[in-house]
Amino acid sequence: MHTWRKVPSRAKTPIALTIGNFDGVHLGHQAILSRLKDTASRLGLPACVMTFEPHPREFFAPDQAPVRLSSLREKLTCLIQTEVDCIHICRFNYDFARIGAEQFIADILNKELAVRWLLIGDDFRFGARRAGNFAMLQALSTENNFSVEAMPSVTIDGQRVSSTATRQALANGDLDTARKLLGRPYSISGRVVDGDKLGRQLGFPTANIQLQHNRPPLSGIFVVSVYGAIPSSPATPLRGVASLGVRPTTHDNGKPVLEVHLFDFHQEIYGQHLQVNFLHKLRDEEKYVDINTLIRQIEKDVAQAKSFFITAPIHSNSMCNAL
Repeated sequence: MHTWRKVPSRAKTPIALTIGNFDGVHLGHQAILSRLKDTASRLGLPACVMTFEPHPREFFAPDQAPVRLSSLREKLTCLIQTEVDCIHICRFNYDFARIGAEQFIADILNKELAVRWLLIGDDFRFGARRAGNFAMLQALSTENNFSVEAMPSVTIDGQRVSSTATRQALANGDLDTARKLLGRPYSISGRVVDGDKLGRQLGFPTANIQLQHNRPPLSGIFVVSVYGAIPSSPATPLRGVASLGVRPTTHDNGKPVLEVHLFDFHQEIYGQHLQVNFLHKLRDEEKYVDINTLIRQIEKDVAQAKSFFITAPIHSNSMCNAL
């Protein structure tokens, strides 16, 4: 599997391609990738993915862009696990944004990538001012030596599977719906970094997970399973409780932090890269009148989380293990 940080100046091998942001790599994305692989195999072509960094809406209006479901590393991990043959990461900047839709088709899809079969989502738009769509691709496909198909939306329980729907479910604390849309528990991956050691002082030591973005799609106190905390057995999950938020009782800077307290775990894991799976939301963040009140609430959170694991299994981590 090859990952390219820029589009090559001239393709060496014709390919089958799909294009998208693939934020979260949810079940709709997975259906696209499965169809891509099947058709590419039938046509004898490499199955390739084109994605963008940053998300175009982050580039044009960072303050109004939707929160990310996955970092670039997490997205690439999910894409790699689908066993596609290559991934093209297009740096989205002013030069790329100015490429017209017809130029994108002729120069990038045809000349630079040698696309022979293209699969897009039914809502895909491209090119300067988002002028390109499926109809344009169809109209120009023959002269540019490729065929194109649109993937219909995937629905679950009557709901269209999308990154937007997943973000809404997470914002509402509805982890069950998010899990249905993703096909797995929602997770955040990151390296364990130094924190202020407050959890240890309170009697609940925590692993402080480095966040790649300052606007996570969910907040509150959660039951979690954690992968990668045991170096000798990175696929073995541990159980714990996590706080994701701004810690209003003890901090005033408003910066989101992900802290995880692992049950019956006492190893030093600074520098380890962990994947935190969010299984159940216990409550929203609250500001308490003093530290003792906070400690009593943490004790309740830990007890509730342990009770959760008595009746609920740890969900499968079959995809997007970012370790």
